[in-house]
Amino acid sequence: MRRTFAYLLLPCMLALTLMTHQGHAEPAAPPAQLDAARLGRALDKLQVLGSVLYVAAHPDDENTRLLAYLANDKLWRAGYLSITRGDGGQNLLGSEQGPLLGLIRTQELLAARRLDGAEQLFTRARDFGYSKRADEALAIWGHDDTLSDVVLAIRRFRPDVIITRFSPDNQQTHGHHTASAQLAVEAFDKAADPSFAPAQIARYGVWRARRVVWNDSQFPGSPPHDWTGFTKLDVGGYSPARGLSWGELAADSRSMHKSQGFGAARQRGPAIEYFKVLAGEPINASPLDGVVSDWSRVAGAGDVVQALRNARSVFRSGTPELAIAPLLAARDALDRLPEQPWKSLKRAEIDAAVLACAGLFAEVTANTASVAQGGTLPITVSALVRRPANIVLEEVSLPGRELAVAHTLAEGVPFEQNEKLSVATDAPLSNPYWLELPPEAGRYPVKDEQQIGLPEGPASLEAELVFSVAAHSVRVRRAVAYKWTDPVAGERYRAVEVLPAVTLDLATRVLMFADKKPRALRVLVRSLAGAKGSVHLEPPQGFVVAPAEARFELATGGETELAFQVTPPSAAQDGTLHAVASLDGDSRRYDRGLQRIDHAHIPIQTLLPAAELRVVRADVKRSPRKVGYLAGAGDELPTALQQLGYEVVQLDPTALSAAGLAKLQVIVTGVRAWNVQPKLVAAHGVLMDWVAHGGTLIAQYNTNSRIGPAPPELGPLPFSISHDRVTDERASVSMDADPLLQQPNRLGPSDWDGWVQERGLYFADSWDPHYRTPLTMADSGEKPSRGALLVAKHGKGSFIYTGLALFRQLPAGVPGAYRLFANLIEYARAH
Repeated sequence: MRRTFAYLLLPCMLALTLMTHQGHAEPAAPPAQLDAARLGRALDKLQVLGSVLYVAAHPDDENTRLLAYLANDKLWRAGYLSITRGDGGQNLLGSEQGPLLGLIRTQELLAARRLDGAEQLFTRARDFGYSKRADEALAIWGHDDTLSDVVLAIRRFRPDVIITRFSPDNQQTHGHHTASAQLAVEAFDKAADPSFAPAQIARYGVWRARRVVWNDSQFPGSPPHDWTGFTKLDVGGYSPARGLSWGELAADSRSMHKSQGFGAARQRGPAIEYFKVLAGEPINASPLDGVVSDWSRVAGAGDVVQALRNARSVFRSGTPELAIAPLLAARDALDRLPEQPWKSLKRAEIDAAVLACAGLFAEVTANTASVAQGGTLPITVSALVRRPANIVLEEVSLPGRELAVAHTLAEGVPFEQNEKLSVATDAPLSNPYWLELPPEAGRYPVKDEQQIGLPEGPASLEAELVFSVAAHSVRVRRAVAYKWTDPVAGERYRAVEVLPAVTLDLATRVLMFADKKPRALRVLVRSLAGAKGSVHLEPPQGFVVAPAEARFELATGGETELAFQVTPPSAAQDGTLHAVASLDGDSRRYDRGLQRIDHAHIPIQTLLPAAELRVVRADVKRSPRKVGYLAGAGDELPTALQQLGYEVVQLDPTALSAAGLAKLQVIVTGVRAWNVQPKLVAAHGVLMDWVAHGGTLIAQYNTNSRIGPAPPELGPLPFSISHDRVTDERASVSMDADPLLQQPNRLGPSDWDGWVQERGLYFADSWDPHYRTPLTMADSGEKPSRGALLVAKHGKGSFIYTGLALFRQLPAGVPGAYRLFANLIEYARAH
């Protein structure tokens, strides 16, 4: 079956933008059936032709209140263009960082859109971390490529109005924010310029929106703004049919950003938004001024309008099927019109409304969640019509196979047909399209240009069901899905994942050699259907692997572990080690791992990363000891400390006692531990007494933010946490002649080389004079800060607070970060 991506751009194919506040349906599941009130609004929407594109920098930047109002009250087509996927942020839910966090946040945006009714778009730009300047953001993203992506989004979406969340003027905000607005303003003109990105024009044409406006809001707790020159609009309406206001719906949508701690309280009553024109036509009462948002903008659409009015007139909540005939008449009239942008969009909406009026349920399910390329998959095609309607399931198109069905669906009588699907040996693997190629510093390269900007690609296995509704052909796409019953969540769906014949998983992301001793490395070999062959490792120059290869045999599938030994060079060196499997009788190279991300609020995500790890040889002096760890918002530091040979003991913040801590010399708290573990506040006295008796407490950064402020007494002496940070990972660092930086590893300038994303964040900005502050650093042009590392004696022990981004550096295998952290831990013995 020919694979196409165009349908992903349609605003309501199979009722996706008609999805309403009925729960968080998973994408592999059939769309939730609209109740009568929502179906009536869907029929109203067929007569509305306005569109708005909202532009900002990250997931959670969007104004869900405005999007909910536009999509549900005004019934306009609304979209959110997020320049990045938010992969440079932090994660409250787990240890996923970087691209894995971007995958989570992409799905959180899609979950939010399923609630507020808008659509989701992206560019290829990568969230490389906090940026203080728009010019820096644009330089790292690549101005021209990112501008081209924004223009592509505008030409595809064809908005009447573009709205930015941020001002294009340099203000005291994230550089990404300002850059997103600058790109929107520049793209406003470029999208209408036939000389810009001409390759896009053959497919999408040029487009001129009426205006670009800046949307500002009065945020809770912020000082009053000067709204001179702004136009006000109340978006806090109430829907009797829905039984909720747009502020309530928006809060539920915003609360899907769970990895960022963005749970929001429902708002009721007036909600004033403010707008200022940045480019294009002026406004008077509303940013939507002057837009013709009905069928009068389409020449010759009179018959379409009359048929749609007839459908709305005959629609009744108890007999929705009465609207099917006039809806099909509207589709016939629409088909007679010349091609133009609204035609395909409204045709998809009409088809979705027809099927909703018939109460159609259709799915294609498998009895397993996974299948290998070249495997066989038992599937079941199911369909059910729940209202009296003349519907025939004519055929089902599967990958590589067409089924002629020709079955008339009787009201209330389920149809099922069992089949076996042969999966091609080159079937698309279940990997996010934007992670197929290695990421660059500022963007994610994409193989297929047609996929640029899509939130996700199509499922690896899809079916197309062709229905005849009163002799009109209506096509329905469904992912081939696995369906199961979770004892807590109930019925769940996920798209069937297509995997290679063999996957290889390495036990760690980084193999750190603190000395010349060899280290063991285990490779987990997994196969669904069975495989026989060998695995070899490809190390960088200087590293030696034994054995040269290891054989495996999984006759009927399953998994097995293979053991290797890696010997490092004598001198400092690093690089990437690759694991590769070769199957008997198969010339292909198998070099992918298998990883799944499973959080309750988003669908299970499958990715197939390269089977590789970073090997690092660095001289790190340390001594065996037991380190207590109090987990925070989620990081991989315990695994990194184990790389240095430390025994890491996970501590329960509710069970800290003097007797229990007596065997520990060092305790490390995870990032934002005091923010997310409020019971640590009650344990402050126990921890400080332990420090006074000779322990060393190392506290990684905490915040004073919406997640929950850090307690005023985090250490033994007062200090305050600010929003100060150094975002340039190459920023110069000055070191005092402090024992913490000299023993047991004498740190030098080279230890600050190779850092990733940033130096640090949430530095202290004031502190008791008894704290030592041995580090000084700053971004270019800014005042130097000494708040990255605070050290104080307390009794016989020491307290250390650090805002250095060690939680990023150690998992990335940065040698200097390992040497520095070893010094922090060893400080207990030296002092």
